[in-house]
Amino acid sequence: MRTNTVRRVCLSVAAAAALTSVAACSGSDSGKSDNHGSGVVKADPIAALRAVQKKTGGESSAKVEGTTQMGTTMSMEQSGTIDWTDGLTGSMEITYTGGSMADAMKQTGGTGTMQARYFKDGYVVNMGDGFAKQTGGKHWISYRYADLAKIAGASGEAMKQQMQNTTPDQGVKSLLASGDVKKVGKEDVRGVSATHYSGTVDVAALTAKNSELDADQVEQLKKQLSDAGITTETVDIWVDDNDLLVKKTERGQMKTGELNSTVYYSDYGTKVSVEQPPASDTVDFAELLKQQQGAGSGAS
Repeated sequence: MRTNTVRRVCLSVAAAAALTSVAACSGSDSGKSDNHGSGVVKADPIAALRAVQKKTGGESSAKVEGTTQMGTTMSMEQSGTIDWTDGLTGSMEITYTGGSMADAMKQTGGTGTMQARYFKDGYVVNMGDGFAKQTGGKHWISYRYADLAKIAGASGEAMKQQMQNTTPDQGVKSLLASGDVKKVGKEDVRGVSATHYSGTVDVAALTAKNSELDADQVEQLKKQLSDAGITTETVDIWVDDNDLLVKKTERGQMKTGELNSTVYYSDYGTKVSVEQPPASDTVDFAELLKQQQGAGSGAS
């Protein structure tokens, strides 16, 4: 009974860790400026953002680093490299620094830090030695997007699509859809001169009409925000002189509290190499779920 409950917690933490960390890569921060400047401000931010979307969207990979707070559920730090040439691949180190998920990790013997590796058809998460003691020595859980979509229904399908379409230019698309974009000015981001843009996305007001996105893109954006319980979201981006995104922040109210996330992007074009862990050290999520369900029915 105790072991079954612990495993279930581990599964939910692992799934959320992998999904939210990469989602945060296409998300955000507190909205605080690094260093306000009075640089030259171009007249048309929409035209500039189109150029940013094209240039950043045309890249294939980058290093990412950031922090995310999602209400009382969690606060975390993440860093790694991602490639979005053909679906999402890459690796991330995720550390829970607070919230209910950090508490759950401690209760299951975890350190609060986990490794996640992403592949075109799914991802794997190293849950640590505490988890391995409950799974015959296996440290990794393997998740296939198809299984998540099958098990979780519409929400699982949404997760699958989000994971497979996570790119840095998603924040730029949000600003283009908002209809409320302003150019703040030139600022310094970790030693790089960058132009700061800001806008507010109102979910109810999002429409394809007068938007820089097509109807399908607008509906996808609305659904992602609505599913998280967000009605309005403030998006800020910082762009270098090569029209590449170097920082992005998002703030909003979720069902579980405040969303406050910051992500930095660097080393565009970096080589991303990721390997599947040994099968002997991996347990399949769908199989583990079946074992839990069997144990649960037997324990009644």
